Amino acid sequence: MTEFFARARANIALSKYWGKADRALNLPAVPSLSLTLDDLVTETTAARDGSLTHDHVELDGTLRAGDEAKTLGAFLALVRARAGVAEGAPGSFLRVRSVNRFPTASGLASSASGYAALAAAASAAYGLRLDDGALSALARRGSASAARSVFGGWVELPAGAAGDDTTGARPLHGAAHWDVAMVLALVDRGPKDIASRDGMRRTAETSPYYGAWLAAAPLLHARVRDAVAARDLAATGEAMEASTMAMHASAWAAQPAVRYARGVTLDVLDVVRSLRRDGVGAWATMDAGPHVKVLCEARDADGVAARLRGTPGVLESRIARPGAGIERP
Repeated sequence: MTEFFARARANIALSKYWGKADRALNLPAVPSLSLTLDDLVTETTAARDGSLTHDHVELDGTLRAGDEAKTLGAFLALVRARAGVAEGAPGSFLRVRSVNRFPTASGLASSASGYAALAAAASAAYGLRLDDGALSALARRGSASAARSVFGGWVELPAGAAGDDTTGARPLHGAAHWDVAMVLALVDRGPKDIASRDGMRRTAETSPYYGAWLAAAPLLHARVRDAVAARDLAATGEAMEASTMAMHASAWAAQPAVRYARGVTLDVLDVVRSLRRDGVGAWATMDAGPHVKVLCEARDADGVAARLRGTPGVLESRIARPGAGIERP
């Protein structure tokens, strides 16, 4: 049994993806721009095992079961189909072991690094040779943000068009483009209450602000993209915060509300504002989870981390920097 190894890193979106243009194909409704981070790593092995009658997927040492196993099995069936491997044929199922070197399913984009690594390892196990663009489009079927984790540095994922299964991310700037850091304020160790795809669906179906989000998101994305290209921290941070707040406003207005922020989340946002008042360039973003990520110049990262660490309710603050793209066979 030959094991194939892949390593991917999570990414944090500066301009947010929230909502789908095509749920069946997992296509994003709006464009997004992200930074792949060196500190958020998933490592995955995959091997064809003739003794299996279904896919066997372990994450952090625990066998996946129930709806999660069905979702993973559907993704692996897609990889098999792309590789021309008959479903259920002897040796067609995979034994997968995946480890996240950071909290899982808590709003730190573990699904991004997870599905990027799974797409790469599973493709290799089936002998499916894909370039990075095709691998990105495949990873998107598992998690739209996984398309971005195939590439390092600053990455753009365009909005998808319904029915177009070729949409993938594209690299904009390498990790060395800009000497910045992302300081992560972790406020919970457990999984979030509402899965991202469920939160998106509820927002799209019930929020009176969802249409406004769809209209605003591309404009905010363009501001982020231009500011990153110019390495303008203030312009990047202001547009990033605006995208974050617009996304969460649309989700809060859903019925019932899709609310990922907690009291400590808001306290951390206040600390970030106080850092700016003190002359430190620091801007915040949040994803579908309670944690806060703070973009700053690399030289300011230690001081920002110390201020966040001193906030009551913050369990840990860790410093991440621009990271590399996927490592695969």
